[in-house]
Amino acid sequence: MASDPNAPSSPTGLSNTTPELPSDGGFFSNILTPGSSLNPTFLRILDSAFALLFAVLFSLFVLTRGNIHLLFLMVIECCLWASVKWFVHELQQVRLQEGASQASDGHTEDKTSTKPKIE
Repeated sequence: MASDPNAPSSPTGLSNTTPELPSDGGFFSNILTPGSSLNPTFLRILDSAFALLFAVLFSLFVLTRGNIHLLFLMVIECCLWASVKWFVHELQQVRLQEGASQASDGHTEDKTSTKPKIE
């Protein structure tokens, strides 16, 4: 009975395995995968969230007739947005450099791997 792979593994009859994430490209399954920070859809959603936050802060700034706290919150939000954009840009540059170095390394590895076979 213990060797039967189809036997339930818990007393309730339910399997202890976690359900698979949908492979249809769901939003949460996409953002939880490594390297998803460069996904264009994720970047658009992130920019939209920052823009919406800025719009809310600006509208509150206008409604409160220039509350200085909201002005500083808008400045902080803009700095955070700029830092995220800078980080994503730098991450893209590093990935491009790694891709270029792997392409050149892969080409030289082919040449070195053929030398022992020829000799």
